[in-house]
Amino acid sequence: MVGPSGHAGGGESRAASGSAADGVPPAVTGSAADSEPSASAGPAAGHGIVGPSGHAGGGESPVATGSAGGGEPSASAGPAAGHGTPASTEPSAHHGTPTPTEPAAAPRVPARTSPSPAPASRMRRNGQEPSGTGGDRDDPERTAEVSSGGKPPRRPKEPGGGILMGRPFGVPVYVAPSWFLVAALITWVFGGQLDRVLPELGVARYLVSLFFAVAFYASVLVHELAHTIAALRFKLPVRKIQLQFFGGVSEIEKESETPGREFVLAFVGPLLSLVLAAVFYLALQGVEPGTVPGVLLAGLMISNVIVAAFNLLPGLPLDGGRMLRAVVWKITGKPMAGTVAAAWVGRALAVSVLIGLPLLTHSELLGAGTEDFGGMNTVTDALLAAILAAIIWTGAGNSLRMARLREHLPELRARSLTRRAVPVQTDTPLSEALRRANAAGARALVVVDADGEPLSLVREAAIVGVPEHRRPWVAVSGLAQELSDGMRVSAELAGEDLLDALRATPATEYLVVEESGEIFGVLSAADVERAFVKAMARPN
Repeated sequence: MVGPSGHAGGGESRAASGSAADGVPPAVTGSAADSEPSASAGPAAGHGIVGPSGHAGGGESPVATGSAGGGEPSASAGPAAGHGTPASTEPSAHHGTPTPTEPAAAPRVPARTSPSPAPASRMRRNGQEPSGTGGDRDDPERTAEVSSGGKPPRRPKEPGGGILMGRPFGVPVYVAPSWFLVAALITWVFGGQLDRVLPELGVARYLVSLFFAVAFYASVLVHELAHTIAALRFKLPVRKIQLQFFGGVSEIEKESETPGREFVLAFVGPLLSLVLAAVFYLALQGVEPGTVPGVLLAGLMISNVIVAAFNLLPGLPLDGGRMLRAVVWKITGKPMAGTVAAAWVGRALAVSVLIGLPLLTHSELLGAGTEDFGGMNTVTDALLAAILAAIIWTGAGNSLRMARLREHLPELRARSLTRRAVPVQTDTPLSEALRRANAAGARALVVVDADGEPLSLVREAAIVGVPEHRRPWVAVSGLAQELSDGMRVSAELAGEDLLDALRATPATEYLVVEESGEIFGVLSAADVERAFVKAMARPN
């Protein structure tokens, strides 16, 4: 039997600073001493087929659909290593796994100098007076501190995870290294069966078995393409399809907007597996039994029936679990209610597989058993049951956790996580810029031109790297990163829209602007990550 596959905002951040050495004010730190970020980010929902395949997770985003003779669960999401924008995970609903990340290049382009003082008229903070004009002077303890912030955010890699086989419908299809292991296993097991059915094949039986393994995973790919085509039809972006040890995974980056679409997106995979089984059955009628074509067609027919039946079981992360989620969502009007119901049914299903599969294989329901030499069959059945149960249990738990994180996603707001900033000219000494920031209770520096237009952002990590005795002779322009279009984000962004904006242009800091174009402040990727981690640690 083939195993399953997993489809796979706090308040204002300010910190009090210590004393300055040699009359130079301390630097602005990247950590918020008294901020309470309350935002969460989670990857999306997932459809997958297990072990047929299973959809992992409800309500998560990105959505992942996996299919299979089985598929590895991949429904967890977490922040990227180091300081960066939380990733998808993805993963993440879970039709797939979160994309790894790699460090992003941070160009250091000095901003042009301007002889006249930078006006602060364009700097605004929460409707108060412009930053740098003493907006917090009534609170002597709310001084700003600029410290070592995070490392540059990690740029998501291009979808990968194996050998690229093609791009049907524009979606890359990868074969994971683990597939070669399962292909060898199928070749060995099926070859043993062919030795009893067609002994005249001799060693050539293993070539026939290898062909069966490839054809079976081609069927799994068709299952995954069904999920992919449905997702594209519903305007849901698909990052990639991956064939792996326990089946296939379709990484769908968004969650379905309606329960009807969720149901269709989950059902098309098993439906296509049943259609393939019917096609193989019809083809079987035209060949002679007991021949190589007859054995192959019979094996592919039975395998696709097993894939479809297993995935229709009503528990996450299987396709049937996502269908159950859609039904409960439709009845209650609450996606979370559907996820909770389908996740707990999935956990119950995992326990049933763990206990029931070994008993079923030794019962007469599956026909006369073969001789068990030294208890090897018993051990093999128990191991297979444990693997399947673990995949289902883990996928259900991840689906539930991601859905609960998604409930908190709207709390992730650019306006509440933005740091107060002060405008400085390009030739302003670092020590003077920090003095102004400390006086204003700000935690970020924006380099502007004579008209107050922002040119670049002074990077926290660069500030920390300058010794205090050198700061009076170092201009802020040498520590700044030039602003690109993607580094300007609206103060109104929140939740998934905010995360999408940050992922599109990885950086350590972003300029936050009002709809009018006024500068609201600076958003640190490290603050977003802390908000994400806080949400991850929040008890259910």
